[in-house]
Amino acid sequence: MAVVAVFVATAFIGFALSPLSGMSLVVCLLLGAIVATTDPVAVVAIFRDIGAPARLGRIVEGESLLNDAAAIVLFVILLDILTGEQSLTAGQGALAFLRSFAGGVIVGTLLARLAVSLLPVMRDLPLAQVTLSLALPYATYVLSDQFADVSAVVAVVCAGTVFNLYGPARIQPESWQFLHSVWEQISFWAASLIFLLSAILIPRFVEGFTPIDIVLLLVVILAALAARAVVIFGLLPFLTTFGVGQEVNDRFKIVMLWGGMRGAVTLTLALSVSEHGLLSDEISGFITKLATGFVLFTLLVYGTSLKPLIRFLGLDRLNTRDEALRSQFLALALSDVRQEVETAARDYHISPRVTAQVLKDYEERAAGAAAETNKLEELKDWDRVRIGLIALADREQQLVLEHFHEKTISGRSVSRFLTLTGRTGDLTRSEGRSGYNKAVRQPLKFGLGFRIAQMLQRRLRIALPLAIRLADRFEFLLVYRILADELIDFNNLRIRPLLGDRVADILQDTLSIRQDETIQAIDALRLQYPDYADALETQFLRKTGVRLEETAFDDAKHKMLIGTELHRDLLRDVERTRKACHTRPKLDLGLKTRELVSAHPLFADLPRKQQKAIRRMMRPQFATPGECLIRRGDRGDAAYFIASGAVEVRARTHDIRLGRGDVFGEIALMTGGRRSADVYALGYCHLLSLRAQDFRALMDQHQDLRDHVAALAQNRQLMNADQDSFDMEDPVVSVFGPRADDISGHSAKHIAETGDREDSKAESHYPEAESPADAAGDADPGVGETGLDTDSAEAEEEAAATAEDGKPAESSDEPEGTEAEGAEPEEASPDAEEIDEPGPKTSEETASG
Repeated sequence: MAVVAVFVATAFIGFALSPLSGMSLVVCLLLGAIVATTDPVAVVAIFRDIGAPARLGRIVEGESLLNDAAAIVLFVILLDILTGEQSLTAGQGALAFLRSFAGGVIVGTLLARLAVSLLPVMRDLPLAQVTLSLALPYATYVLSDQFADVSAVVAVVCAGTVFNLYGPARIQPESWQFLHSVWEQISFWAASLIFLLSAILIPRFVEGFTPIDIVLLLVVILAALAARAVVIFGLLPFLTTFGVGQEVNDRFKIVMLWGGMRGAVTLTLALSVSEHGLLSDEISGFITKLATGFVLFTLLVYGTSLKPLIRFLGLDRLNTRDEALRSQFLALALSDVRQEVETAARDYHISPRVTAQVLKDYEERAAGAAAETNKLEELKDWDRVRIGLIALADREQQLVLEHFHEKTISGRSVSRFLTLTGRTGDLTRSEGRSGYNKAVRQPLKFGLGFRIAQMLQRRLRIALPLAIRLADRFEFLLVYRILADELIDFNNLRIRPLLGDRVADILQDTLSIRQDETIQAIDALRLQYPDYADALETQFLRKTGVRLEETAFDDAKHKMLIGTELHRDLLRDVERTRKACHTRPKLDLGLKTRELVSAHPLFADLPRKQQKAIRRMMRPQFATPGECLIRRGDRGDAAYFIASGAVEVRARTHDIRLGRGDVFGEIALMTGGRRSADVYALGYCHLLSLRAQDFRALMDQHQDLRDHVAALAQNRQLMNADQDSFDMEDPVVSVFGPRADDISGHSAKHIAETGDREDSKAESHYPEAESPADAAGDADPGVGETGLDTDSAEAEEEAAATAEDGKPAESSDEPEGTEAEGAEPEEASPDAEEIDEPGPKTSEETASG
């Protein structure tokens, strides 16, 4: 919006002045670009002085950042056209602006990220960090202007924004506060110096002011005000309607309109015009007089009337919610303070007579505040819930910084957490409880980066990005769960006394749902990678132990129990321990084709030579919870062998759950038809995919495997079909031609026995009390933000009902070590386990199932 506002203001002022001033359109547009910049210094100072809402100050400051940068880029282009250094058409000018602006954004971002990455190297040297932050804008300006040929101002603005965004996550909070304080002082000096120099030059700028100049100045004032009104009351609601920006109320808009004061940047650009040797005195005088006059008008008129306007609109007073919350909080705080004062008086043996006088004052203030707490009860429930959720969002951001300060959260995670908590607070303020739920569930989904990493693994067999993404997700979820636990405690200890039991119970339910969804996401990963989950939790505990050691040593030094030399020696030991426990363990995805083929029950008993031939055909594939692996109606291009995990086949009338050792997707390959069902991953799965031509070659080479898969496919096709009609248009045997007799020779008894095994097989892959649904983290891709089922009671009842009827059956036609496809899971029996999985089942197989 700020960039568009610059163009609108430039156009309004330029086209309004051109017919009246006698100057060319380019000169008038140049003046419009100069006065299009806004200066938030004076406005924000007024906001702070009268207690205006913090959001209003953020809006004005945020507008000024890109507003100034865009105006300066436009100023440079118009100045070059005016002086004849460039000859550009309107289209070429627009392209030049985009190239200069976008190039500045890219250069500034890259240099700022480089500077941020260097901050941890200077962890214990705050002065060095300040020096780096001072060198960044100068280096950015020189590189952008002299080498990259892009807008140096935009690059510097972008570098500062990126540095401010990622910097707090790379250094300690106290170091960042020190750096921030230094820059506030520098900013104050710079603004003061510019205004001081401008005050010296203003008399020369306005010398020779004529009545016609006054008329032109009024035109500039009206055109600038009209342009600003069009943007604020026209463009801003348009962006809000399409969800691009948050809604701004009308009172804020009025203050923004009247608070568009000009200052340092406008005067600096006017000064550069007056000193430009290629511009005539007439043009220089025209621009400097009107620009300076406009700055003086905004400061003297807007500046002096802005404070009364804010008071008139009531923006200096607390709103109803804050007023009610203030009374309740003040009553609780004064009561606590009174108890602390009474305890201190007793501990320090202060006379009861003196103590009584002080306590009486607190009692009266607390009673007065308590008398006004009925205002909180007058608020609607959703208002009080929103207050509580905002408090939770702000508290979570503080918890993230505390964990980072205590070094229990890594630097690569804290940036993501800070971004998440900021978005949570924004959505909560704008949308209430629904916005909070939307924000906290978003990180449980699989983002674009994860999908790209998954595609690289599937298409190019590059597994490293996927392993890194999965390890990042593991680490994030563990910390996310810890934050949810701490927020539940905060709700009970702090929010409940403030907002009451009813609101606190609603917040408790919201946090409990968030916690349950997070735990389900963790359990789904833990089932597939239990050892890695243990390693991460061990690392977190070690980090906590190191932090407690450091705290104990610092406390001992603060209490003068140990000297400086001993304290430094102890901290050196702590630092060595910290470095050892801060290296994140590597995650092995377990996608090695050799291991997956050797462990699959269908191939486990084959000779090594045949396994090696099969491995050449197979492609390992990693699936995430809720991912659609096969879609009904698509052409069959591959079959999938489940090495670990569980999937759900969704037919038209019922669902079938398959686990380790099963095959799916083979029906379309054997019939030549289209897919007859959807298949979704219930949890994290390791699959072996086999392309259509390789599948047919494998079936031709292995008679027993071919017979077994054909029988499964024919039975599955019956199960996938409508229960009222079992006629198949594409019989399974048609594709195999010459070997149709082999398959048709199977007796009806064999098909029936195979069908019986479909009912009992799925549970037989798992130990008792662990069904495929359990192994998949009780997942249901159709429910929840993560694809994880939050209520598996119906599935458990159905599995229990199936367990009463189904009996494991053994077919003499099946080769040893192979498994039939499963239907609904039921109770496993020892015999079924011996049939389906020869030999003892390892703990790793149990977990990965």
